[in-house]
Amino acid sequence: MIPRHLIIGVAVMFVVALSTGAYVWHMQGSLAKSVPDADQTHPLPPPGNGPSEQVTLYVAHDDTGSLRPQSAQIPLSGGRQERAEQLVKTLLQLYLGESSPHPIAEGAEVRAVYLVDPGLAVVDLNTAFAEKHRSGILVEELTVASLVQTLSSNIPGINRIKFLVEGEERESLAGHADLSRFYDVAGVDRMISQMQTGQ
Repeated sequence: MIPRHLIIGVAVMFVVALSTGAYVWHMQGSLAKSVPDADQTHPLPPPGNGPSEQVTLYVAHDDTGSLRPQSAQIPLSGGRQERAEQLVKTLLQLYLGESSPHPIAEGAEVRAVYLVDPGLAVVDLNTAFAEKHRSGILVEELTVASLVQTLSSNIPGINRIKFLVEGEERESLAGHADLSRFYDVAGVDRMISQMQTGQ
């Protein structure tokens, strides 16, 4: 005969396992619904005549291998996430221009920026951004540093940034800048300082 405490213990473990499985199944379903499909994202309309705010973009300059602050106007947004998306899309428009100091291939887009607590921003790039990006240690580091510095300087509380391509992890941007890791803002600040001083 099986002892009563053993039967009760097995029954409790079975209930806990079923509850945990149901919870995980529910969370996977809600997570899948929260990430937008590629066909649900739309490019931002050109800035209108509505209210705007001044921000500082950190623009990469290939000729000197450095970042330089540059003031820009972006539409006044209702929330932090919309502001973050406006920042990186404004920076990208600058890089797509004819006289860009750090050219990025046509078709490159930032699909979305997600602000995840505590202090994490996730930047989702499109395939063209990564696959058409110029390959090289310096140009890739400048792109990543520019995006990290622009976001962290204009959105208080961001201390880590993760890059995805079409919602998926990718090993590198164009062969050099590691996209499989989280970029620590303080570490990127140190890297920028070393670039500026030439060390």
